[in-house]
Amino acid sequence: MTKLTRPALLSPLALAAIGLLSGAAGTAQAQAAEAGKLQTITVTAERRTENIRDVPSSITALSGEILEVLNSGGQDIRLLSARVPSLNIESSFGRAFPRFYIRGLGNTDFDLNASQPVSLVFDDVVQENPILKGFPIFDLERIEVLRGPQGTLFGRNSPAGVVKFDSAKPGKTFGGYGSISLGRFSAVNVEGAVNVPLSDAAALRVSLQSQNRDDWVKNTNSRGPTQDLEGYADNAARVQLLVTPTKNLSALFNVHARDLEGSARVFRANIIQPGGNGFVPGFDESKVSQDGINSQDVKSVGGSLRLRWDLGTMALSSITGYESVESFSRGDIDGGFGAVFLGPGNFGPGFIPFDAESGDGLPKHRQFTQELRLESTGKGALQWLGGVYWFDEELNIDSFNFSSLGGNAQNGFATQKQDNQAWAVFGSVNLDVSPQLKLRGGLRYTKDEKDFVADRLQAPPFSPTFIGRRTVDTSADNTSGDFSATYAVSPTMNVYGRVATGFRAPSIQGRLLFGDTLSVARSEKVTSYEAGVKADLFDRRARVSASVFSYTIKDQQLTAVGGAANFNQLINAAKTQGQGLEFDLQAFVTENLLLTLGGSYNATKIKDPGLRVDACGSGCTVLDPITAPANPAVGKFAPTVSIDGNPLPQAPEVTLNFSARYGWAVAGGEAFVMTDWAYRSKVNFFLYESTEFTGKALLEGGLRAGYNFGGGKYEAAVFVRNIADQIRVVGGIDFNNLTGFINEPRTFGVSFKANF
Repeated sequence: MTKLTRPALLSPLALAAIGLLSGAAGTAQAQAAEAGKLQTITVTAERRTENIRDVPSSITALSGEILEVLNSGGQDIRLLSARVPSLNIESSFGRAFPRFYIRGLGNTDFDLNASQPVSLVFDDVVQENPILKGFPIFDLERIEVLRGPQGTLFGRNSPAGVVKFDSAKPGKTFGGYGSISLGRFSAVNVEGAVNVPLSDAAALRVSLQSQNRDDWVKNTNSRGPTQDLEGYADNAARVQLLVTPTKNLSALFNVHARDLEGSARVFRANIIQPGGNGFVPGFDESKVSQDGINSQDVKSVGGSLRLRWDLGTMALSSITGYESVESFSRGDIDGGFGAVFLGPGNFGPGFIPFDAESGDGLPKHRQFTQELRLESTGKGALQWLGGVYWFDEELNIDSFNFSSLGGNAQNGFATQKQDNQAWAVFGSVNLDVSPQLKLRGGLRYTKDEKDFVADRLQAPPFSPTFIGRRTVDTSADNTSGDFSATYAVSPTMNVYGRVATGFRAPSIQGRLLFGDTLSVARSEKVTSYEAGVKADLFDRRARVSASVFSYTIKDQQLTAVGGAANFNQLINAAKTQGQGLEFDLQAFVTENLLLTLGGSYNATKIKDPGLRVDACGSGCTVLDPITAPANPAVGKFAPTVSIDGNPLPQAPEVTLNFSARYGWAVAGGEAFVMTDWAYRSKVNFFLYESTEFTGKALLEGGLRAGYNFGGGKYEAAVFVRNIADQIRVVGGIDFNNLTGFINEPRTFGVSFKANF
């Protein structure tokens, strides 16, 4: 590439990247760089800014053009799934409530107080509730994916890793950008930001995103109350004010909000071919036949204040965060219409034993966090960091049942209330033993307490007789940490080793609509070993990173979902083991052609001979040993099976990513063509294994072609996402039929962007 007029392609797999969001305005401007050479990538994975090559753990950093490319079709945060080694993201709530999995570790729980072993941190503030984790991604400086336990600096609920988002910050130069794309299904996606210097000591940055799409799925049941589905209007904004009253003090104020209205996840009855895991003959993704109401509404607002004082050889940081979210999702759980007892022709598609329609909401939620951190800033061989952390969350959950056959009227109502407080004290030390050998270590002590109350105020049909309010309290503490060593084999190559532990606090569930039992999962603890190499090659024309890892989880928290009782139950596995490898490669083949290749292999196994779950209330083909058969005569509609030796759910063994970008000078600008592909192997949807509820391998690719002109100020492009239009069942509802939900179909469109 003779001359770059915008950030060069950043691999969605690479531990290093080309394009960084830079410039005083914070817009995506090209940095000065030699043609055909990779730029240095800095990250803050360990709360200090440093070269990603020097960080002794497996990290991927995303920024610049790749985020624009992935976001061009208007997709939500799930667009990152399989674009990073060992990362999978799925959801049974649609654009809300993403569930993250790193190295196979995640949580399939669909309750609104579900904890996840992957922590999501947005602008240094943890987003604990799963609805908060779905906040749109726009105007970002960088995304970092930290694989493996992060038990020192991020602490609780991060035994699998951390996904870290950093917004573009206010700068001292006026500028910004605006972009618009028009696509299939009347999609209109708008994004923009403006940076305004207010004085020598203050700057303001306002960012927004609006993603909109018409409904594209038609309900063929004319009596269904919701006739069109899969549309949305998803709007978000962020305002930041940076104030530096003195050279030693800075204050960054952040206020953000989201408003989402549209369809909840569309469940499709009996779309899985019995005896296999493909679609039934005649399946049409653009059609459903339902008698339930489908809707989704999410509103969130939050803010933070980040203060930093330079004290000479030390710096003190204070991070105060507040988040609040309200949500409600309602859907047709059985995925069809009618019921078999109404007689032939009055139910379908396929077998519908009885109607199932439900809704879950967060009518009240608030989260407050406070972190104080003191760190050394000198240039000596010894560097240190220490701090304290406070977390306080309150939330209420409403669960509803509705009668699709009775005019969609409410016939069941239960509530949950959870208060969660946690505090921690932590510290870490970096020691340069020699110019080649560097050691790091840290510890964190955490105390976590929860108070939980659940009531059923209206009993739906067939629910057991309620015998009173249910309450439970949990209290746990833990000391976790990490130790690593990095050795510089050469000025451009490091090898490292790392051992780390992580902790997830006890979890509580109490879906009392169809049961009177609360379930509590004990603390989960993980120990992980990792070794790797990171290197810049061929005078920075190529970059490679690779790691191998092994981990053991004690008392892993698992969720037994669904079954004939439509119930959610938390359990602990005595032990789970995993091992695998990850790699990233990025290279300029020529000055004009950049290629990236990356991937991961993850092998996970539950090791608990005594662990049993109820399997398949849907008539599926169970592959696990049956320890107790179904017996409808006594109300046991599903067999009990052993899951010892099973892989973890939603944990693909293999992920692969590939991308290529070719650019050439044309008429004073740059024309370019870019393609990106992501593959994941098959996954189990549930803890037990069955033929039908095994998701097939999925390959999704994109293509983007465009022209940059005006000195890099403008770009016009055309794009296609899921170019092969590969449609797969990506999740199931194990209730009373072979119901599933699918990935996004092919989308395409045009886009235009202007920087100023």
